[in-house]
Amino acid sequence: MNTPATPGGNSAAPGGNSATASGNAAAPDRSAAAPGGSAATPGGDAAAPGGNAAAPGGQAVAPGGQAVEPDGPTAAPARKAAAPARKAAAPGGKTAAPVGEGTPPLLTVRDLRVVIGGRHILHGVDLDVAASGTTALLGRNGAGKTTTVRGILGLVPRTGSVLLAGAETVRLATHALVRRGVGYAPEDRGVFAALTVAENLRLAERPGTGEPAYGLVHELFPELKQRARQAAGTLSGGQQQMVAIARTLLNGNRLIIADEPTKGLAPKVVTEVTRVLERAAEAVPVLLVEQNLAVVRRLARHCAVLADGRTAHRGPAAELLADPDATRRLLGVGHASRGRTGDTRTPSPAAPAHTAAHPAARTAEADA
Repeated sequence: MNTPATPGGNSAAPGGNSATASGNAAAPDRSAAAPGGSAATPGGDAAAPGGNAAAPGGQAVAPGGQAVEPDGPTAAPARKAAAPARKAAAPGGKTAAPVGEGTPPLLTVRDLRVVIGGRHILHGVDLDVAASGTTALLGRNGAGKTTTVRGILGLVPRTGSVLLAGAETVRLATHALVRRGVGYAPEDRGVFAALTVAENLRLAERPGTGEPAYGLVHELFPELKQRARQAAGTLSGGQQQMVAIARTLLNGNRLIIADEPTKGLAPKVVTEVTRVLERAAEAVPVLLVEQNLAVVRRLARHCAVLADGRTAHRGPAAELLADPDATRRLLGVGHASRGRTGDTRTPSPAAPAHTAAHPAARTAEADA
């Protein structure tokens, strides 16, 4: 492991001061982390991904990645001919659709394995994050979703391959990966409770990436500007989540990783957070760990499902959520809600099909 981790998997700066994942030291005299350990935050702004989006429905793709719609009666056969290409076999015999026809994935994870305290947590996860839009990482409680994110970021010991824009990063320390443009909003939000909102955001600024995008942050979260001098520890859960997401938007990031950003939030705040993530994904790819399937339905183009530390499914998110048998088998729910973005979560295996797991059960994955 390249970077020593504090409890919860966050890096600590020499002398005991908490360090942001952007590699900047904490503000003078205010650097102590919040009780319980504040999570490291790699700040980052949205950077427009390169490449053209693949056309829906399996349309033919012209050189350069742009979709071409055949004219006349040949259109349907052309789409049918393109369909077999979307059924490429994933490692281990799984069937998976490529994340974007004509455009290579921004993040490619292969055979990711994590062993913590002698326990094998991940047994070979395969994952592709598209170069545009949102890719969802799904699974029941304890499937290994948060550990996968921490493995990608180097916050836990890992083996395998993690390619960012084609470059291997599995041997990089977390701060080095962050400096390559990865922003992280952790599951526990990771705000520095003793610092103000403004100081939390200032810690996420990353030198060498241009002017921090405070205009965008305050446009999306006007409440944070109003509460700039308020201690982050006194904010509500929804407001702290705004701070966590805002830190990822400040710099020129190439990828945003958001780990359960709607967890424990009121339905109204879930809608607001979903809107912000939708806006962010227009400019920078997002890897979203989420159990609210209504949010996934709204945001995600592609998805990967984990089961027992392995990849059980990869493909278009809409296809999975439209298949009741698949969602029941893979996620433990009978259907994917088409209603408000606040109702449908994937329960633990022990919970009834339409009942969210007890909050205590949700700690199993984080502890792993």
